[in-house]
Amino acid sequence: MGKEGASAALMPLLSAAIARELQASIQYMLQHSIGATVDSPISAKGTVAQIKFIGSHSSMWLPGSTLKKVAITEMRHAEAIAERVVRLGGVPPTTADDVSLGTTAREMLELDRALEQGAVDLYEQIIKVARAAEDTETAALFERILGDEKNHHRMFSNLLSRS
Repeated sequence: MGKEGASAALMPLLSAAIARELQASIQYMLQHSIGATVDSPISAKGTVAQIKFIGSHSSMWLPGSTLKKVAITEMRHAEAIAERVVRLGGVPPTTADDVSLGTTAREMLELDRALEQGAVDLYEQIIKVARAAEDTETAALFERILGDEKNHHRMFSNLLSRS
């Protein structure tokens, strides 16, 4: 399928995928920032609420810059999907789904795992709809992205099982 456009059923799903990828990228980058701050000295400008929030996350966090790398991967997914939407004659959405940071490290990981499960479910649906519309390019794009999302889900699940 080329510039002629996406099937009527596909474009809303692609828009939902972009909003979800933007959400994940923002959520994971902010969570990474919180985790990175746990081990660094807190600035005198920090409020009591910020200090309590950061302190509540110190017991468990992703090693190194793992969450930051996942956030960057999610942004690359958003970019690839947006490019596909444009090639299909659509306009990519400009807003992310609601971001939820969580209030403890465990809650963050649970939110992140649920976000990844939602992506897996949505992308399996997109692949099915794209194949039915004979849109092999969109199906192939989402098959590649689906592998990343399954790996992210597995990573968050493994971290939760160790806590």
